[in-house]
Amino acid sequence: MSQNPRPDAEQPRFSDLVDLVDGLWPFSLTEDWDRTGPVAGRMQRPVSKVLVAVDPVAEVVDEALEGGYDALLTHHPLLLRGVSSVSDEGYKGELLTRLIEGGCGLIAAHTNADQPEGGVSDLLGQVLGLRDMEPLVPAKGNDDVEAPAGIGRVGTLEQPMALAAFARRVAGALPSVAGGVRVAGDAQAEVRRVALCGGAGDSLFDEVRASGADVFVTSDLRHHPASEAREEARGGTPYLIDTAHFASEWVWVPFAAEALKRAAAERGWEIETTASEAVTDPWDFVLVPDRR
Repeated sequence: MSQNPRPDAEQPRFSDLVDLVDGLWPFSLTEDWDRTGPVAGRMQRPVSKVLVAVDPVAEVVDEALEGGYDALLTHHPLLLRGVSSVSDEGYKGELLTRLIEGGCGLIAAHTNADQPEGGVSDLLGQVLGLRDMEPLVPAKGNDDVEAPAGIGRVGTLEQPMALAAFARRVAGALPSVAGGVRVAGDAQAEVRRVALCGGAGDSLFDEVRASGADVFVTSDLRHHPASEAREEARGGTPYLIDTAHFASEWVWVPFAAEALKRAAAERGWEIETTASEAVTDPWDFVLVPDRR
């Protein structure tokens, strides 16, 4: 990416926006399996309005086009897996076609936005009141990126609290979605040291145990990894708090919108940024059996 800003008098281009994103959430932090960066858009097209969201889904694309946005920055990539066609016969091709025809560029900041300071997990820890945070899994091979960078975070609460009370704090800090928050552990057990990972984190149980965390907050906990973790804990720590994937990562959206605006202003550009309030969690309602 170019490190030289355009002259202050000129309106920023889509390529400049890509540079701003790279400066805030370095693409060098992208995991090998991930696909981040510009997805669609003319690099020399002027940009004055940017919409930030979690998911590149139809509702968000509608919001971007109807609102006259020049660019859309999403956390999740639209083209994470390989495709052989982007015709409008498939929903991904339809979304790309609409964005291109509407003159709206698309950028993805996924695992590169998970890891740095001011990234998804870092912000999740902040809204939950964690102190002295450090990466759960430090980044490797990214000496050009200032620490702390890495997957997840581990930190401490100012004061110990009951697991149920901390779970209520988690639920209150995140957007309300159908799945709510699930908890495994004694409701009255005391917790202070917290490990977390925004998005899916059930591959990190070894690191969580090594961190000495009392509780692990993450999303998409599958039955077998969660069951095995609780069996391994023999009823003790780490306890588990399972949140909705969308909810745990939405905390980044308003921060990202404001961070982009500030970064543009530092270069003498005025860019209007908006945090989408679209709830793009895929679940609409949940049924709980009446066991009375």
